[in-house]
Amino acid sequence: MITPQFDAGSGFPTLLRKEVLRFWKVGLQTIVAPLVTVLLYLAVFAQVLEGRLQVYGTIPYTTFLVPGLVMMSILQNAFSNPSSSLIQSRITGNLVFMLLPPLSHREIFWAYVLAAVLRGLIVGLCVGLVAMAFVDLPLARPLWMVIFAVLACGIMAVLGLLAGLVSEKFDQLAAFQNFLIMPATFLSGVFFSIHTLPPFWQSVSHWNPIFYTIDGFRYGFFAQSDVSPWHSLGVTAGVFFVLSALTLRLMARGYKLRY
Repeated sequence: MITPQFDAGSGFPTLLRKEVLRFWKVGLQTIVAPLVTVLLYLAVFAQVLEGRLQVYGTIPYTTFLVPGLVMMSILQNAFSNPSSSLIQSRITGNLVFMLLPPLSHREIFWAYVLAAVLRGLIVGLCVGLVAMAFVDLPLARPLWMVIFAVLACGIMAVLGLLAGLVSEKFDQLAAFQNFLIMPATFLSGVFFSIHTLPPFWQSVSHWNPIFYTIDGFRYGFFAQSDVSPWHSLGVTAGVFFVLSALTLRLMARGYKLRY
C-alpha cells in the first residue's frame, strides 16, 4: 500500500520535523542558492533571446522560459533533499538511529518524501515570485500548476530516496545525478518547446517522464502545452505510483538499510 498509515505514538512527526529542519537551517544553501542560479539563467537568456523568439505563436521567450526554470528548481531540490540526507547518514554512521525506534518503512518513506516535497515547493514558490517581478507571467490554470508541482516534487523525492538507498558513496550519488537526473531535466523542455525539435527527438522526449511534469506545469500558466494536460497528468501520476511502490518494496525488505 502506498497510502500513508501511521500508528498512534508514531515517530513519524519527529522524523519529518528533522528532515524539514535539516534544509531549513541552511536556507542560504538550500533556498537562496537555487534562486540565484535561476536568476542568472533568466538574465542570460533574456539578454540573448528576448524579442527574437516567440513560443506557441504569441508568448515571448522569456515568459515561456520562467515556468521551465521554476520547475527545474523544484525537481532538483526535491531530489537533493532525501538523497543527500540518506547518503550522509550512511557515511557518518547515524543511519542506525533511524532504524532503532519503532518506525515502519511507510513512516520513513513518507517523512522523507513530504520533507522533499516541501523543500521543492518552497524553492519553486520563491523562484516564481522573484521571476514575476521581472516578467509578466499569466496564471491561466492555477490548479493545474499546483497539481503538477506537487506531482513533480513527489516523483523526484521518491527518486532521491531511491538513489540514497542504492548509493553507498557520494560518487555513486553524483553519477546518479549527472547521468540520469541532469540529462532528463535539461532535455525535458525547460528551455524549449519540443515542437521545435526534429521528429526523432520529439519521439525521444515523449519517453522522458520529466517532460510531462514541465509541460503540464507550463499549461497551468498559459493554458497551452505540447501535449494534452490530461495525458501528462496520467503519465506523471503513474510514474509516481510505480516508483513509490518499488521504493516501498525495497524499504520493507530493509534494502541497504540494515547493514
